[in-house]
Amino acid sequence: MSRTDIEHLRRRARRHHRASRVAVYLLAVLAALGAAGPFIWAGITAFKENRDLYRRSNNPFLFNLTPTSEHVSYLFNSTDFPTFVWNTLWVGLLVTAITLGLGLPAAYSLARLDRPWSGPMAIAIFFVYLVPPTLLFLSLSRVVVAAGLQDRTWSLVLVYPTITIPVSVWLLMGFLRSIPKDIEEQAMVDGYSRLGAFVRIVVPLMFPGVVAVVVFAFTLTASEFIYALAFVSPSGEKPISTGVPTALVRGDVFFWQSLQAATILVAVPIALIFNLFLERFIAGFTHGAVKG
Repeated sequence: MSRTDIEHLRRRARRHHRASRVAVYLLAVLAALGAAGPFIWAGITAFKENRDLYRRSNNPFLFNLTPTSEHVSYLFNSTDFPTFVWNTLWVGLLVTAITLGLGLPAAYSLARLDRPWSGPMAIAIFFVYLVPPTLLFLSLSRVVVAAGLQDRTWSLVLVYPTITIPVSVWLLMGFLRSIPKDIEEQAMVDGYSRLGAFVRIVVPLMFPGVVAVVVFAFTLTASEFIYALAFVSPSGEKPISTGVPTALVRGDVFFWQSLQAATILVAVPIALIFNLFLERFIAGFTHGAVKG
């Protein structure tokens, strides 16, 4: 093969490499636009006037008239949206704390302490999660009434851990099995108690699994609808999942711009926080899936 032929092949390879990279970047841009498209459309809709939104001849993806912030103002000034956000935040944080407080020691005892009941108990906990929430509704409603928490946000703090704890225990058990026992045994040889070794040695090593549990518990709490709708009626006690649709959907009247503004204000911060911990979240779930 002559030198000219070699140079020609090199040029072809370089052109092919550049074309491949351009194709990959183009696909990445299209995928990003596809993922961000609904949020961009929602953001545009939130600032549209009624005449702009409901006129069929107008382009739904562009501002055909001057943008307005009246619908965002309506969301904050004429509904209990700030209260919905606050209720969701404190309920989510409490449920997450309860899930970790009960899930971590339960997972540790089932994964580390060799007892005859460990295996059956782990399977029983998993089966609890498989029970559809609608089948537990009557039983949980009796518990809520007996506790005197009907029509109060605290009822959700009582109910939601029944969903989050079983999954969290199984996830954390899988992650615990990926941590060698020698580490905590060495800590106990150095003078730590079993509890001290668990808190100071094992829990820090489980940080990706803990992050996965936190993200799972909080997002489930923020998005759950059935129990929130059934157990909480007063507007001032509702979370976002039920407060926003009941406040902005009245019969066949939909306040579309305010609904889209609420969607953006809730979804974007959660997406940004989730993205910050994405690697640890994936690590937690993959460890639990592979090692469990």
